Amino acid sequence: MMQITCLLALVPMLQGGDLWVAGGRIFDGVSEKSRVNQGVHLRGGRILDVDRKPPEDAQVLRLERDETLLPGFFDLHGHHAIDLFERGRRDETSSYPAIFLANGVTSVFPAGEVNPEEMRALKLRLDSGEQVGPRLFRSGPYFGRWRKGWDRKMSAEDLRAEVDALAAEGVTGLKAKSISPEHLKVLVERAHQHGLRVTGHVDSGYRNSVNPRDAIAMGIDRVEHFLGGDQLPDTRSAYDSLLEVDVKDKAFDAICQQYIERGVFFDATMSAFGYFGERDPEVFTTWQDERSFFTPFVQELLKDRPARPPLELFEKIYWKKREHLLAFYKKGGGPWITTGTDHPSWGDYLSGFGIHRELHCLVLSGLPEHAALRAATINGARALGVSDTLGSLEPGKLADCFVVRGDPLKDIRATRNVKWVMKAGIVHDATALLESARGTLGPKGDSDLNDW
Repeated sequence: MMQITCLLALVPMLQGGDLWVAGGRIFDGVSEKSRVNQGVHLRGGRILDVDRKPPEDAQVLRLERDETLLPGFFDLHGHHAIDLFERGRRDETSSYPAIFLANGVTSVFPAGEVNPEEMRALKLRLDSGEQVGPRLFRSGPYFGRWRKGWDRKMSAEDLRAEVDALAAEGVTGLKAKSISPEHLKVLVERAHQHGLRVTGHVDSGYRNSVNPRDAIAMGIDRVEHFLGGDQLPDTRSAYDSLLEVDVKDKAFDAICQQYIERGVFFDATMSAFGYFGERDPEVFTTWQDERSFFTPFVQELLKDRPARPPLELFEKIYWKKREHLLAFYKKGGGPWITTGTDHPSWGDYLSGFGIHRELHCLVLSGLPEHAALRAATINGARALGVSDTLGSLEPGKLADCFVVRGDPLKDIRATRNVKWVMKAGIVHDATALLESARGTLGPKGDSDLNDW
């Protein structure tokens, strides 16, 4: 049996022959526990078999005893957006892909693109192999008032035409934010005609917004941030009434059952509220110097910048959402919980690393580790409609996976210790990926400052 120790040597072997990943432990994305990894058989970027010992003459990547093999993570709110100088957000497409992939995130749905043309070009580079990064499931621009220049009086005909164009362009799903009921109804109907799914940052019904309760009735596929329901009156915004939601009220049970019965996914974005709040020190720890990924020019500009003041309301919501998420899980919502980070950066915490903070938040909310990991793997794949090829380590699926030091089924924070990542059977050293992005993010000097 040939033991493989050099990760860089794996790439041609995977392209030209079989490889077994054996040793350590495995969490397959569908079980509740990790188990001893007998062997995962890979060929041509796919998984041929699981739990079979490799033959004597096989090429084997042998894991250490304390390492765990996991399916690749899904970030369903994986913003590439950065706003370094308070000039408005822009999508960063040069450094972020490597940072996402180095953190075990093999699939990203941006949930709203600030610069759709740049994101389209990024997807072409990723798909062709010109650039290294995760699978990019494009969302296209925002639909609703959040989009700069959004026409609040857009006709149904024009809205359908825009959906048609995006479908032809190859987007995977669409994102509604601050949208009217009239526009959301048309958006969902037209998207579904193309086989596209719609996610939404909706509200309470206040000022011609949409309560998640009504969005679900319209057929929306995923809801972000808060569950909604009758406890969010249309006389106030959802943010103003969210703290008053009582999980013991019949109305809370009703909205939970609506999600479960209609098969609608919920993306809680727990860590995003902590990010805008006081940044819970248990979650917002650092295991990498995230500012080191900015160019030296940007690091110098950021050096004396004061910290962003926390939003008191978001801090309160952050703790309240833990209660809501656990109650939803206990009522049977586990299969419908997904992970999204929603981490636009102002020069500190970066997208990519956020998935580990999000998972930590889920566990601190009371979810068992296996449920949190499912949210980031098989549930994410189901939410995007790709669970037949991604989301778990099962025969026939694409070989998107990664190895961490430790067992996240015992301590979810072990997901941060990424050793290597595989996308479609191509192996990447996580440390090398991070080093390739370090010192590259943002303008290099005054000459390109205006681009940011």
